[in-house]
Amino acid sequence: MSLTVPEIVELLSSRATTWYGQEAVSQLEHALQCAHLAERANEAPETVVAALLHDLGHMLGANREASVDNDAAPTKDDLHQFVALPFLRGRFPDAVLEPIRLHVDAKRYLCAVDAGYWAGLSPASKHSLELQGGRYDDVQVRDFENLTFYAEAVRLRRYDDQAKVPGQVTPPLSHYADLMAEISDRG
Repeated sequence: MSLTVPEIVELLSSRATTWYGQEAVSQLEHALQCAHLAERANEAPETVVAALLHDLGHMLGANREASVDNDAAPTKDDLHQFVALPFLRGRFPDAVLEPIRLHVDAKRYLCAVDAGYWAGLSPASKHSLELQGGRYDDVQVRDFENLTFYAEAVRLRRYDDQAKVPGQVTPPLSHYADLMAEISDRG
């Protein structure tokens, strides 16, 4: 069953206040920064919501409670890009769901097609990339480029990489809750 918008807001308000892995921001700060970057880039509202919710799977995943030690690097991929989808399907259109599903693959893609991309990743993101399968090969690149929402996923990925600034000012969660409700009401 899909989460309602108020349930998503509650989840973000209560479970996203912990540190975002080994980054210097909380999960909520990261989500808000990511959505704000997408909004400032004049992305479609669906992409802005995807940017906000792209890591929701971290808050829903089975290993969420077990990973209290944020100083320790993870030892396996938590597949967070898939975990949230059943909770969002039926509430949001594919224009929200697919960039979320593809944002990890977008990192693997960018490492293959952008020579400088790897160098710009944070140490935590480089570590997770290895757990997620590493950079794509040529066949994987072509296959990824044939996916309907690959371009949105790549842009979301770039916002994701930039959304790790301690103290960055963003609109509040309520601003994005209204946008989520608007998109949810369309479907």
